[in-house]
Amino acid sequence: MNPTSAAARVLAPTQPDLDTVKTRQQGAWSSGDYAIIGTTLQIVGEALCEALDLRAGQKVLDVAAGNGNVTLAAARRWCEVVSTDYVPALLERGRERATAERLAIEFRQADAEALPFADASFDVVVSTFGVMFTPNQDKAATELLRVCKRGGKIGLANWTPEGFIGQLFKTIGKHMPPPAGVKSPALWGTGSHITELFGAQTSSIQLEPRNFVFRYRSAQHWLDVFKTYYGPVLKTFGALDPQAQAALTDDLFALIKRFDRSGDKTMVVPSEYLEVVVTRR
Repeated sequence: MNPTSAAARVLAPTQPDLDTVKTRQQGAWSSGDYAIIGTTLQIVGEALCEALDLRAGQKVLDVAAGNGNVTLAAARRWCEVVSTDYVPALLERGRERATAERLAIEFRQADAEALPFADASFDVVVSTFGVMFTPNQDKAATELLRVCKRGGKIGLANWTPEGFIGQLFKTIGKHMPPPAGVKSPALWGTGSHITELFGAQTSSIQLEPRNFVFRYRSAQHWLDVFKTYYGPVLKTFGALDPQAQAALTDDLFALIKRFDRSGDKTMVVPSEYLEVVVTRR
């Protein structure tokens, strides 16, 4: 037996089963009702559309759209919008919102890593806090570029590692470690990773750190909402025994206290995200 080969096998990084990871993620995002959380984030979709300087009549694809924050914002600007997600229930929430506002939008179930559209089909491709959670990040970025026309734009809003939600996932990972070898979603909130994913096929990349402010009645109110409706938090608590749940709760309250700027009994927590506008070469 070759000792060098044996050592190499021991030291080789674990290759994650990304299909299994995706299935688990889909189950997490299908649990609870992310639309309850997503609706509060609407301002991010509006800001991204302005950053993209959308024009009426442009063809826009919203990837991992959730309940449709950018979808609705683009449709309000008279764009031709296709809204996609791999969770049917979230598409239905988006459809309900579009119906209420009398907006003409096409909704399609789709995997961000295998978009069912021809090359160069869209003037603008967008995603807010969606595509960043794909297990195969390189593949997802390749798909966004593939369906975007030359000279078109890709607009993203991604939580940063240092911000509140980035730290939320770090806290969750402390109590329930993610699968070995899977890249952190928060990498999408760093300029270096965005450049690595998109730089070779773009003529420009604009990066703007921004904050979304979570406003809740109290820290307990936030926890109650996220434990009930936000899939990753709901699933984490469901996988822990009572003692571990109590420890996670303590850590989450400490995290909120670190970011909270309310000065009263309510919760006012800014969460940094990176606004990205990529121009396709």
